[in-house]
Amino acid sequence: MGKRKALTGALLATAILTVAGCSGTGTASGETAKAPADPADATGTIKVLTSRTDLVQDGTMEKYAAEFNKTHPKVKVKFEALTDYEGEVKIRMNTDDYGDVLMIPGVVTKNDYPKFFAPLGTAEEMRAEYRFSDSTEIGGKVYGIAQFGAANGFVYNKAVWKKAGITEWPASPEEFLDDLRTIEARTDSLPYYTNFKDAWPLTGWTNNVGSAGCDAEANNKLAGAVSPWKRGGDLRLIDTLLHDIVKEGLSEKDPSTTNWEASKGMIAKGEIATMQLGSWAIKQMREAAEKAGADPDEIGYMPFPVQKDGKFCTMVASDYQQAVSIHSEHKAAARAWIDWFTNESGYSENEGAVPAVKTSPMPSTLKDLVDNDVVFVERSDAKAAQVNAIDNAAEIGLNKPDYRQQLIDLARGARKGGLDDFFADLDKRWNEAAATAGS
Repeated sequence: MGKRKALTGALLATAILTVAGCSGTGTASGETAKAPADPADATGTIKVLTSRTDLVQDGTMEKYAAEFNKTHPKVKVKFEALTDYEGEVKIRMNTDDYGDVLMIPGVVTKNDYPKFFAPLGTAEEMRAEYRFSDSTEIGGKVYGIAQFGAANGFVYNKAVWKKAGITEWPASPEEFLDDLRTIEARTDSLPYYTNFKDAWPLTGWTNNVGSAGCDAEANNKLAGAVSPWKRGGDLRLIDTLLHDIVKEGLSEKDPSTTNWEASKGMIAKGEIATMQLGSWAIKQMREAAEKAGADPDEIGYMPFPVQKDGKFCTMVASDYQQAVSIHSEHKAAARAWIDWFTNESGYSENEGAVPAVKTSPMPSTLKDLVDNDVVFVERSDAKAAQVNAIDNAAEIGLNKPDYRQQLIDLARGARKGGLDDFFADLDKRWNEAAATAGS
């Protein structure tokens, strides 16, 4: 598992994916977890659950805790890193013992947040300060604060695209395909890499829903019998592009042989030209370039190839949201940690991510988007619970890799059928599920 694999999956799962099977023993409580007015008054030992095994193992999290203790000397922070974060926390949440601070796992349905987590504030006050607050809003209260967010688009090797003679970002799916064809013709690089075998990167394509119309409400508009893959729909546009890339042979010949960890070095060295990934990946690819002796500045990031009124838009979605356990005996200290980690630690900047704090600037990793006046659109997840319910009932999995693996197999001739029939089946299942779920 890559060091960011679980984290990336979590970003998607928290926003969209929920599954049944987590009952818990908590009871709803209206007690808001507030940090003391004086940081020195925060007391107690708190356990923080995290998927960042790498940052715990290399001592980075302990360094954060040491900085925290300079202003909160009476709080002891203990970290527990879980390799299979979703799976292990799911089991623990059937008890009262799942840490004091944890990242909300996708297994918990949004409507059940009050059973497991202490409210952190009203929707109005939290919305004024933080991005992504509606992702955890229930009944006018917010139950989680995002660690950070990610913009969505394509990581690419600038040197390869320049070698092919391409100097501007493609502004339509057809221009994108034309550029990949040009890369194939003029360079030795693989135009596009699917990461089919590891599978989870395929789910990232869903995060581009809304890019075409610069529409923050696009994901909410899936809540109903709306035929998401109809002509003109975002999912049809997105999935058609992926299908056509593969069908034209612009990706690897045998997708069953892809390797996520290896792909980092391959794009860094110019062996791969392009990959669809969240902006969290920029830092990893640049680190891979440094290890390979390549120029990290050649790793670029471009928005999804579509414009509205001459402007590119990139959807910005929440990563894991940190919450306070309803069973914590030190809720004030737990909230103090979340507030400090979000507002003062520099974590999002260090990760090259979109900060949760609205007044914080965009990271240097997104300089290309900022300099080119790309519009950052914060995705609303106000109707995530309804969309989740429909998606689960339809057994499609907008945030699971299965149906896009099937799409790729269809494109490369390993699966029978046509694209129109494939989309029609998805729409049928979605609309039938909407009649009984998500209301």
